[in-house]
Order: sequence, then C-alpha cells, then structure tokens
Amino acid sequence: MHNGVSETRDKQMEMLDRLQPYLLSMLRIMVGLLFMQHGLSKLFGFPAGAGFPAFLSLPWFEGCIELIGGGLIVIGLFTRSAAFITSGEMAIGYFMVHAPKSFFPYVNGGNLAVLYCFVFLYLVVSGPGPISLDALLWKKKGTSA
Repeated sequence: MHNGVSETRDKQMEMLDRLQPYLLSMLRIMVGLLFMQHGLSKLFGFPAGAGFPAFLSLPWFEGCIELIGGGLIVIGLFTRSAAFITSGEMAIGYFMVHAPKSFFPYVNGGNLAVLYCFVFLYLVVSGPGPISLDALLWKKKGTSA
C-alpha cells in the first residue's frame, strides 16, 4: 500500500514539474499587467489617479519605468533586463517613501513595493518562462537578454 501512495505522489510531482515553466510565464504576465497599471495611473490617470506629471520629473520617470518595464515583462521581451530595472525601482521607492515611516512594511504601507521588488528579482534569475518573446526569439526556454 505504501508503494502505491508513493507512485501516486511521484506522478503528481512529475505533473507539477511539467507545469512549472508555464506557471512562471503566467506569474510574469500577471505581475507585469498589474505593474503597468501603476504606470498608466501615474502618466495618464487611468484607471484612476492624478496623471500627467511634469516631463522629466520623478513621477514621470517612475510612470515610464512602470508602464514600459511592465509591458516588456508582460510580453516577455528583454525580461531579465526589464525585471532588473523594475526591481531596482521598487527597492529605491521602498527606501525613499516607505522605510522612513516605519521598519515594518505592513505599518509603512510598503508591502506591495517589497513584493514587486522580490518577484522582479526572481524573474531576473529565472527568466521569462516558455511563453515569451524571449523564448521565441532566442529559441532557448527561459532565457532573455
């Protein structure tokens, strides 16, 4: 009986292992879409927000990084480079805006900045997954520029 349970578990793990790269691509796409909303909000006030910051101001640069970087992450083009830049933006944003308020991200409102920072850092290391322009253009699963 123990052997049957072990075989079932092994089959389940094999299935999960096969799905892993595709779920990585899904994670990348969803995080990129969510991140793009921040850029759209800062630059154009869509779906909500002030929008239209002064040209070359800090909010303008933030919005451009979030919109363009998020878009590149969604389509999986130059994923590692885009993820590196967006991860850095989130780290800088966290320490400039949130950390001075409190040590704890829950208290200082920086939960999302920390989460984005580390998800993007993971994408720098993992690459985009198989459903990406990087994979299509460079013909190697999970690699990018």
